[in-house]
Amino acid sequence: MENSGNFFEKVYEVAKQIPFGRVTSYGAIAKYLGTAKSARMVGWAMNASHNNADIPAHRVVNRNGLLTGKFHFDGTNLMQQLLESEGIVVKENQIQNFHDVFWDPFKELK
Repeated sequence: MENSGNFFEKVYEVAKQIPFGRVTSYGAIAKYLGTAKSARMVGWAMNASHNNADIPAHRVVNRNGLLTGKFHFDGTNLMQQLLESEGIVVKENQIQNFHDVFWDPFKELK
């Protein structure tokens, strides 16, 4: 994982721009960074970011809107609680109206 620190920093810069009440996916961030097959690395970066309150890791989910990273948050439902506090509806670990709240960095960041 040479240069993973540098990659992680790039991931964090994108994640910091996800607006309140919106979510994106690991794959969308990877695609934006030009590394479309690196969604898992984006997940690792999100997992490594939990000590940094500036990075809204709770806003990054899998491509189907599932809260696959929820087990990396303190407490049983912290990721869901954070999302719900932003107005996002979550049922059975899945974001409802995922397409309506999805934020695509490829389209939003120029």
